[in-house]
Amino acid sequence: MTTSNIFLLIGVFVLSQALRSTRSVLLHKLGVFGHVGASFLLGYFLTDSMWGGLFFASFWFVWPWYELITRVKKIAMPAEKTMRHKSPPHREQFPALDEITEEIETEGFEHVEDLGRDIEEVKQFNRIFYKADERTQASVCLMEQERFAFYYIRITSHGSDGRMWITWNYPFSLQLKLATGWTLNRQRGDLSFIQLLQSHQEFLTNYGLETNQLKQGDPEMVIDDIQHEQQVQIAHNLIAGILEKQPDGAIRYTWRGLLFIWLQFLRDFVRLS
Repeated sequence: MTTSNIFLLIGVFVLSQALRSTRSVLLHKLGVFGHVGASFLLGYFLTDSMWGGLFFASFWFVWPWYELITRVKKIAMPAEKTMRHKSPPHREQFPALDEITEEIETEGFEHVEDLGRDIEEVKQFNRIFYKADERTQASVCLMEQERFAFYYIRITSHGSDGRMWITWNYPFSLQLKLATGWTLNRQRGDLSFIQLLQSHQEFLTNYGLETNQLKQGDPEMVIDDIQHEQQVQIAHNLIAGILEKQPDGAIRYTWRGLLFIWLQFLRDFVRLS
């Protein structure tokens, strides 16, 4: 590798980092693909071959399979992912919880329950709210996996026929297929709860839905309702071949399911980059 090659490689890397620090979505995406380009150049310069460059660049897309095969394929999910009452995380662990709670309650929602579950290394906490006059449920969800944690807000309205309309700012693509009759309205992660609520109301209006067409929720049945939703989604993905039930009753991803997750990763790579 010549000195000029080294400077070119450093220049592409620095430029990519600079593009990723901008607020422009397009420039941010170009920054990530710049890193892929830098990997290609590194392989090309080291091997003096186009194939060597492609091999190095391919690690961005092939490496996730290592995680899928070594970790995700081995995860055994219980047939019924039971949600139970769970104490809220410490303020230092989730400092925004109180502020978001106040914002949601200001909009007329009632705090119903704090729920959660732990599945192997993944921990989940949900704070559930309900607004009776609009027949709408809201929840703040904290996901923790080892040292990685994030939260999102979800607003849900149910139809009496089992249909469901969901507005959320979940930052990643789904790792399971959406159940039949469920319609998703994905929004940016930087929107406030008020903005998400306005988007949800417009979402329902676009489908011609009025409050009297929505199912009246029962705060006392919130745990049963959430677990029923989970069972519906798991059943749908078992039929779709994304999941399979093991002889011991546990549920794991199939190879088709791993391919589905990988394709979702590629979508996130382009969308979030």
